[in-house]
Amino acid sequence: MGPGHTVVVFGAYGHTGRFVVAELRDRGFVPALSGRDTDKLKALAASYPGLDARPASVDDPASLDRALAGAAAVINCAGPFATTAVPVIEAALRAGIPYVDVAAEIEANADTFAHFTDHARTAGAVIVPAMAFYGGLGDLLVTAAMGDWTAADEADIAYGLNSWHPTAGTRDAGRVSRQRRGGRRVRYSNGGLEYRDDAPPVLDWHFPDPLGTRAVIGEFTMADVVTIPSHLSIPEVRTCMTVEAARDLAGPDTPTPAVVDGRGRSAQTFLVDVVVRSGGTERRAVARGQDIYAVTAPLAVEAVHRILTGRTRTVGVASAGGIFDAADFLRALSAHLSLELRR
Repeated sequence: MGPGHTVVVFGAYGHTGRFVVAELRDRGFVPALSGRDTDKLKALAASYPGLDARPASVDDPASLDRALAGAAAVINCAGPFATTAVPVIEAALRAGIPYVDVAAEIEANADTFAHFTDHARTAGAVIVPAMAFYGGLGDLLVTAAMGDWTAADEADIAYGLNSWHPTAGTRDAGRVSRQRRGGRRVRYSNGGLEYRDDAPPVLDWHFPDPLGTRAVIGEFTMADVVTIPSHLSIPEVRTCMTVEAARDLAGPDTPTPAVVDGRGRSAQTFLVDVVVRSGGTERRAVARGQDIYAVTAPLAVEAVHRILTGRTRTVGVASAGGIFDAADFLRALSAHLSLELRR
């Protein structure tokens, strides 16, 4: 299976969902548009003549079954994933098709591993959570940087964003995550998740050019702390974020992304700097690109393509780095981001 087959996009009319629909079409797949808002689905379908609109709601399993009927795979782009992931995964298991989502919610991703690992492995199913900028890209970069290492002492993922204009979905997901952890922040240390009430540290990170040294919020924890430890033996996994981007995200009046090019991208740029350490040795991977929401689409669609063409390393619930050849996967995204590995 591959291009030409139908892939359902749940939450197709959302900001990221629209990028995913466009990427599927560019790659030769046939997107089927799904979500709970019938009017938004009809409006989106009107801009893509010939595509099916398949309304479905997470509280109506039969509607999800109808939406997934005859599909080769489903990509869930509808947050908060604390609400949507379980019902859509269950529908994918009933349909016998792979499931991929773009969840950045730490708790929702942890739930997917906890609740579905045994069932999916027994069924020979493929479930890939967090196949997105947060969770997926960092995991791929850390895995590629590791190379032939089987373990490491620590991994740092530094997010160098020049700005962050969050979507409504990002804000909703953040609210849900904060509620689930009682307003506490989270970090991954000593091989597990820790919840803390103190403020995160602010420190300097020495990014490669063009960013250079920037102030970052240390322990600005993202979904990478779920995906990376799911398959790599690294007891300390830390993520940090440039102060400017963190301030944008926290600001209640920060506008949503504004389109600046024909691909629908914003002017936001990113540099993801990954450093993995073992003993006295350090390995590094760097990715550069434009628009964290837009780059999520090729990540998710490339994942579906590889699953359907049998280029996977395992079955069950697996993160990007655990199921795919990380370095090869990243090279396949050369049209969307630049990659540098330093081993």
